[in-house]
Amino acid sequence: MKLLYPAVFSPFDDGSGYTVRVPDLPGCVSEGDSLADAIIMGTDAASGWVLDELEDGNDIPKASDINDIKVEKNEIVNLLVLDMDAYAEKYGGKAVRKNITIPSYMNTYIEKTNLSLSKVVRETISEYITNRDVQK
Repeated sequence: MKLLYPAVFSPFDDGSGYTVRVPDLPGCVSEGDSLADAIIMGTDAASGWVLDELEDGNDIPKASDINDIKVEKNEIVNLLVLDMDAYAEKYGGKAVRKNITIPSYMNTYIEKTNLSLSKVVRETISEYITNRDVQK
């Protein structure tokens, strides 16, 4: 699941870096020594924020339109791209084992092709979540 959230980048007073906040994710703030570093740190902070909500069974906030974000002088608005599947695979702390029933012909296909049923289910549910959130 890929998500886009606008973020506001505020330069440090001494010009040595940026604070980044994600207005749609309350309390999601980070910083970096450069704009590139702040983008990386903001993406990591936002991904962690969203993953915590998903693991707790909460809905995630819909992203605001980037054009609706109000900024002060010298602030920059940029979109952060969150790859939640990759982030969850690397940092996700919760996994739940589920037993499912499928038709025999599907099981035969899975075994013959060495397809990962878990991966197919994760990707399908991830796509469903993304599409559901887009339609809200």
